[in-house]
Amino acid sequence: MPAAEGMAGLAKGLAILEVFGETTPKLTISDAARLTGLNRAVARRCLLTLVDLGYLTHDGKHFLPTPRLLRLGDAYVESTALPMLANPHLAAVREQVHESASVAVLQNDESLFIARSEVKRIVNTGVRIGASVPAYASATGHVLLAALSSEELTAYLERCEPRARTPKTPVTPEEIRRRVDLAREERAALTDEELEFGLRSLAVPVVDSRGHTVAAMSVSATAERISMDQLREEFLPVLREQAEQLGRKL
Repeated sequence: MPAAEGMAGLAKGLAILEVFGETTPKLTISDAARLTGLNRAVARRCLLTLVDLGYLTHDGKHFLPTPRLLRLGDAYVESTALPMLANPHLAAVREQVHESASVAVLQNDESLFIARSEVKRIVNTGVRIGASVPAYASATGHVLLAALSSEELTAYLERCEPRARTPKTPVTPEEIRRRVDLAREERAALTDEELEFGLRSLAVPVVDSRGHTVAAMSVSATAERISMDQLREEFLPVLREQAEQLGRKL
C-alpha cells in the first residue's frame, strides 16, 4: 500500500535525523545504518532523499545537517516559547479593552490558537487554546496569509476549498486574495460575521526581530456588544502596541 510505504519511509528518515547531535555532527552511510538498525541500502536511500529535500548535505563521504534542518529545532523552540511570552501581553489587551484576546499561528492552512486571555462572561466567543479556524474566513488567517510570498499564497488558494460559513464568508480565490492584500496593506484585518454569525474580530501581525510575521494577535467580540468602529478606533491601537512589544521579544 503506497500510503503505508510512505509512512514507513518517513519514520526511517526521521530516525536518521534523530541520530544527529553533539556527538554525531556528521554520518557516513555505515554510521546511519548502525545507529538506526536499518540496512545499508535503506539508510543510503533515506540519506540521499534528505539531501534532495535540503535537510542534509553530502561531501562525498559524510552527510551533515543544513540550516533547513536546524530550522525545525528553531520552530519548536519558538512555538513553545511564544505562548508563555504572549500571555502577559494578551492580559494587557484584555484589561484595556475588556474583551478576550488570543494569539494564533498558521498550521495546516488554518489559524491555530496557541494562547488566550479570557474575559469571564456567561456567553463567550467559543475560541479556546488548541482550536483552529479556516484561514480564509478569519481575521487571524488573513493576517497570517498576508505574510506568505505571492507563490505561497497562490498555492494556498489552489488547494483551498472554502465553504460559506455565513453569507459574508469570502469563498472565491479573488475575494480571499483581496482580503489578504488588504490585511498586508493595513497591517491589520477585521471580519464582521464572516466566520460566525454575530462575531466580529480584529487581528494584527506579531513581527519578530528579524522582520518575520510569526503569529497574529486578535480580539473577538459579539456584534451586539462591539461595533466595527470601536474595533478600529479603540481596540486597534491597543492590539498593535502589545503585538509590537511581543514581537521585540522574539
